[in-house]
Order: sequence, then C-alpha cells, then structure tokens
Amino acid sequence: MQAEDMEVPIINNLNDNGERQRPKGKDVFKDQQKESESSMESPNLEFEYGDTDTLTAELSELYSYTEEPEFALNRDYFEEDFRSHVTLDTVFGVLPAARGRRWIELTVEKQKAYVMRLLDALEVTDRDKRLKVARAILYLAQGVFDECDTEVDVLHWSRHNVFLLYDMGIFTALLELLSMEIDNNQACSSAVRKPAISLADSTELRVLLSIMYLMVETIRVQTEDDRPEWIAAREAFKNELGSPLYNGEPFALLLFTMVTKFCSMNAPHFPMKKVLLLLWKTILFTLGGFEELQEMKVRTREHLNLPPLPEDSIKVVRAMRAASPPASAMELIEQQQQQKRGRRSRRPLVKQDSLDTYNERDPFKNDDARDEEEDPEDTDSGIEGEVDPLDRDVIIQPPPPPPPLRPPTERVNFPKGLPWAPKVREKDIEHFLETSRNKFIGFTLGNDTETLVGLPRPIHESVKTLKQHKYVSIAEVQMKREEELQQCPLTLGVEEVEETPTETLYLGMLPNLSQYVIALLKLLLAAAPTSKAKTDSINILADVLPEEMPITVLQSMKLGIDVNRHKEIIVKAISALLLLLLKHFKLNHIYQFEIVSQHLVFANCIPLILKFFNQNIMSYISAKNSICVLDFPHCVVHEMPELTAESLEAGDSNQFCWRNLFSCINLLRILNKLTKWKHSRTMMLVVFKSAPILKRALKVKQAMMQLYVLKLLKIQTKYLGRQWRKSNMKTMSAIYQKVRHRLNDDWAYGNDIDARPWDFQAEECALRECIEKFNSRRYDKNKNDDFTPVDNCLQSVLGQRVDLPEDFHYSYEMWLEREVFSQPIQWEGLLQNP
Repeated sequence: MQAEDMEVPIINNLNDNGERQRPKGKDVFKDQQKESESSMESPNLEFEYGDTDTLTAELSELYSYTEEPEFALNRDYFEEDFRSHVTLDTVFGVLPAARGRRWIELTVEKQKAYVMRLLDALEVTDRDKRLKVARAILYLAQGVFDECDTEVDVLHWSRHNVFLLYDMGIFTALLELLSMEIDNNQACSSAVRKPAISLADSTELRVLLSIMYLMVETIRVQTEDDRPEWIAAREAFKNELGSPLYNGEPFALLLFTMVTKFCSMNAPHFPMKKVLLLLWKTILFTLGGFEELQEMKVRTREHLNLPPLPEDSIKVVRAMRAASPPASAMELIEQQQQQKRGRRSRRPLVKQDSLDTYNERDPFKNDDARDEEEDPEDTDSGIEGEVDPLDRDVIIQPPPPPPPLRPPTERVNFPKGLPWAPKVREKDIEHFLETSRNKFIGFTLGNDTETLVGLPRPIHESVKTLKQHKYVSIAEVQMKREEELQQCPLTLGVEEVEETPTETLYLGMLPNLSQYVIALLKLLLAAAPTSKAKTDSINILADVLPEEMPITVLQSMKLGIDVNRHKEIIVKAISALLLLLLKHFKLNHIYQFEIVSQHLVFANCIPLILKFFNQNIMSYISAKNSICVLDFPHCVVHEMPELTAESLEAGDSNQFCWRNLFSCINLLRILNKLTKWKHSRTMMLVVFKSAPILKRALKVKQAMMQLYVLKLLKIQTKYLGRQWRKSNMKTMSAIYQKVRHRLNDDWAYGNDIDARPWDFQAEECALRECIEKFNSRRYDKNKNDDFTPVDNCLQSVLGQRVDLPEDFHYSYEMWLEREVFSQPIQWEGLLQNP
C-alpha cells in the first residue's frame, strides 16, 4: 500500500554527471571556497554510537522548553496534597527544621502509604482532581527536585521513586487513564474543530505519557548499585511490557494506535514527540538493544549449528578511524588549474612497462599531496601533465629494470589488515561453478558444488578458497526451512513457534502493519529539515506551541530553537524505532523483516531518506538547537540566568549534536537494510541520483557514518559508469579499505551489468508471494486448504456446535421457510450415477 498523499521527493538541480548545479557568477567561487574550507577543516568527531544518549540527555529531551513553567506547577500540587494528608506529628513526631525536607526523610513504609493514597485518588471521577494527583505523581518521578541540591541528587531520588511507583502498581493505573484519554471522543472532536492547537489541548496526555516515559527509561537503564529487588522488578516490568497483557496486546501496540490515529487527523492534539519517545524506549526495553541483538544472533547461530561469526561487528566499527573526505569542487578546480599551468606536450608513445611501474606505487597512500581525487578531464595524470621522473627516464632512454619501490612481501600484505573477514554465499559458489563448467565442459550440474571433474587446477584452488570463506546466514537457513515446510506440510507437521516478545509484537502489528509504517514515514517527512510547510501536512508541533505566541524577539528565538529541537528529537525517535524493528524482525524470521521492508519501500522510504540527506549535512550535524540552562534537570536545580539573544545564538560548546549524528547513522543503516541484495532497489538509488548526495555525506569525519555511506556507494558503483569510477578513485579506495569484501563480487568494474535487467515489479511481486505464503501458513488459523482432513461421520458433523447470531431465534421460522421449505430438492438426483 502506498501513501498516496506523501510527497515523493524528486531530486532536481543535478546535471547529467550527477553533480549539483551551482549559481553562476561571482558567488560560485565564494560558495566553493566555503565548501572547500569546511571539508578541509572538518575535524574527527569523537562520537560513540550506542542504543541511546546519556540518561540525562534522554530525560531532558522528553520536555520542550515551552513546558518549563509546569515543573513548578507539579511541585506546588504535590506540596499542597502532601501537607493536607501527611501531618507533621504522624510523620516525624516533631516539627522538622526545614519545611522542604519532608519526602526524602520519610521511611520507605511511609512513602509507600502515601503513594497508595495517591493511587486511590487517581480513581476519582473529577477530571481536574485526577490531573492534580497525576502531577503530584509526576513530581515524584522527576525526583522531588525542590528537596535536592544537585543534579545527581535529583537523578538518585527519581530512580528511587520510580521503582517505588512501579512496586505500588502505578503503571497499570496510568495505562487505564491513558486508554480513557485516547478514547475521549469529546477531546478529539474539539481538537479537530480548533484552528490552532497548543500545549493546553494535550495537558492530561502529556502528564500521563511523561510519567510512563520516566518509568520505562529509568527502569530500563541498569546501574552498578542496583538493589536485588530492583533487578527483579526490571525483569518483571520488561516481561509485562512485552506480553499481551493489555487488552490482549503488548503495550507498544497501544502507542502505535495513537500514532495512526494522529496521522489520520482524528486526534491532532496527541503529543506525538512523547508518544514516539515512549514507543521507541518500550521497543528498546522489551526487545533489546544492539548489544543484546548481537548476543541473540550468536545464540541463534549456535542453535542452528552454524559456525560462529567471523568478528564482532560492533567492536570492528568502533575501532575504525574516519577517512579524510573526498575533494570538493573548489579543490578539484584548483588542482585542474595547477595541472594545466604545468602541463607539457603529450608524449606520443609510452611503454606499457613504464605505466605498470608507475602504477605499482602504493595506491592507498594518504599523503596530503595525494588527498585530492582525480579530475575527470585529467585522470591520466601519469601520462600528461608533469611527467614523473621514473617515467621520464623510461621515455628518454631504456634503463635497466628499476628496483622495486618496496619489498614484494610488503606489497602483498598491504594494507596491513582489512577490518572485515571476506564472505562468500553458497549462491556465489554455485554461480562461479556454473560459469566455469559452461566454459570448460559445456554443461552444468545444477546446484552441485562438490563435483570438480573436468575443471582445470586453478578452478579447484578457486573453489577451495571460496569455500574457506563461505558464510551461511540465519536468513538463508530460515528461507530454506520455510521452503521445506511449504513443500511437505504433512510430513514435517506444524512448526513450533517460540513465543518471544518479537513474535508477539509482530503478530499484533500484522493486521495494520502498512498503516503503522505509513504513519511513521509521514511523521518523518514532516519533521525532516528539508521538508517545506504545506497546508495539508500534519501538524507535529501541537505539544510545543504555547497558548500565547511570542511577542518579543527573544521569545521568538527561544521558540524557534524549541521547534527545531522538537523536530530533531522526532527524527531521532523514528529512525531508531524503525532500525530496531527491522533488526529484530530479521533475526526472528527473515520474512517478517521482508514484509516491513516492502511496506517501507512502497511508501517511498528510499527517496524520503535521500531527500533528508540532500542538505548541508555538516550544518545539520553541528546544529546547536539547545539551551543548556533550560534542560532538565539543570533548570530545576540551579538558578535561572537571564537569557539573552547572544546566549541563545551561542548554544552549547559541543563539537556536534549527538542526536542528529545518531539519526543520520540510523537512516543510513535503514537504507542499507532496504537495498542489500535487492537489485531493483539498488537501481532506485541510481535512478534517484543518490551518488552525489551520499558522497557529500562523506564529509562528516565519523567512521561509522562513512562506513554505511560507502556501503551504499559500493552496491551502485558498477551502474555509475567508468568515468564516475575514474574521477572518484579516492572514494573507491575507501570502499576497498573499509567495506567487507565479497570475493567474486564485481563491484569495481561492472562487467556483468548487462546480464541483469531491472524489473522492479517482478522482483517485488515474487518476494510478496513468498511473504504471503509464510504469513498464511504460520498465522492464518482459519485456512481451508486441500490438506484439511474431512470429517465423514454423520453423527460428528451434526453434533458440531454452530455459532448463531443472538437474534437468530426471532427470524428462525422465516429462515426455515426461505432456505428449506421453499427450495425444491431433486432427491432423484442422488440415485443417478455421476
């Protein structure tokens, strides 16, 4: 299903060579100078990729700066309720020295008693009273900051109070209130009619979602000083969130329902940023993060009797170093001019030996003098331009064979070590043997990879090398097993499916999967910095815009920063959520991954991500859309300094924005997962002219981001033409050094491109057929196929209970008259031979 109203980004202003067209005139050189300086001066980013940012950063991103006055409101409601129900005599016996030191001095029993009283008060029918009690609970979850002196104290008491709230059953009560608010048709219809929606329209939802987010995120994070009862509570909460305990479905499905309801314009007041953050953290908590995924992958391979992984991908990526970015347009122009100034006349003849000697030099040497890539017009710089002294000697007089520039062994071992072990698929070995047999024998043996009779000795050695690096993935085993189950349903019996949290989530998402995917992509499109505001697009700023719009320049600047930060957090949550879903579904079963991938592709996810990267990515990653003094918990502990326009413009002192770099890497990983081993989707990258967009992203000197950009460039290099490869040799070298090698992958030359026609529809239809067969076999419990046994016993058939409508007995006589008595039955027909 496609999102018909989604904007399909068509990437214009590119010329035939795929390069971005620039305005003509004097400004072009200024722009190129700036781009050149930024590419040369871009520093290495000390960024460590992980599941999330620090706990403090993740908690601060829950609140928009517009919500800052509500911290004091939560405190006031708590103190008012606390004073009215906990008398000083029963709590302390004596008058305390300080009025604000009460909650943290209570014993755990007294604290539990007070939380129990709050839990009872949540059940009152008065909406305003419920909101006040919910704000008091939110103040406890926020760490009773008025009684703390430092940020560390706030986090300590927040953690203590959250585990206490969970122990007393607050989360279940909040879930019931959240369900009531979601089904509140009066609030929904009121919000639909409003011309402008603000924070006030989502007050109750924001308070409930904030408490739930604080509980999920705080309990999810493990610390060294966790008590044994907290460890047990974490496991119980994790199982509770992942199990179908809430109306027969996991908690995440309720949040997915909120997302689709918001995107269908039926509930425009939903605070979508908080919903997406809570949904992401719920999936992360229940299914596991990237390190847990790696451990699950190792265990699954052991269970399937597959050899262990050749390396730990997380450790390999963390050990990588960033490469210097490719040369910009200004650098290439300067290089071209220098070469033209020093160019000599073209030599008529150059011996091949001299060219080979010239090319034997280290092609991966990273000297500053060779940092620039070759220009398309001056690619053969070894022939024209300034002649190398080595070549000059050869041309003028035939010299004796020159000594090698380095020992042969050193050349063979260069580079010192590639980061990844090469891999070969079973399909690649079969293809190699099929080609070899056709060439040397004249016929093939199908999928036989053992028989080498009649093939020359070098082919034997090649097959031996390929088999040494053969890698069987979990997905290949799952696909083979599914094919066997489809072919022999009676012999193999019913498949035993383990009830994992991932399986439970997929089963719940399956009926409305396309709606969930389209809704997430709509939100991603609305939050992307390259999107233009449209009258019919969804409004994602409902939980950031104040009731009264700013009237001063300072207020406008603050709101502008808040809006940009709000969009960045939404992109971060959606990108991390989609990546987690793809990785977990792929590990659980390959066809679960494929159906989500196909929905993403049909909903224009590939051009959407390319549109996201079609911007100044360095500016996006170094954006400073944050006001440190307004971040939680800093703003509730320290005195608020006076904000000025200068302090807002300065932003923080960080070298980069963690969440934006995190989002970019996630989107690149999603794009890799959608296109890997999919020829038709790879051709979509070529058609949308993604190469110049991705090449610009290489300016970010961060190893992990560069790795996934290079992977996307590698799969399409063979379709970009020889001229592109010649003029981007530095990028090709980086691909060779950083991306895993497939031993018989012709990625760098493109000799087999004519053999693979591009039929997008046929490939996707064949994949869809496999997915539907898988879902039908595994999840369709009401199927009526040829293998269903027939009950031939008359007594058994007549004794079966048939579910009839409740009002059937009212029209029973009419039904008999219409269906039985008035229908002529030819009894003689039963006696005739067929």
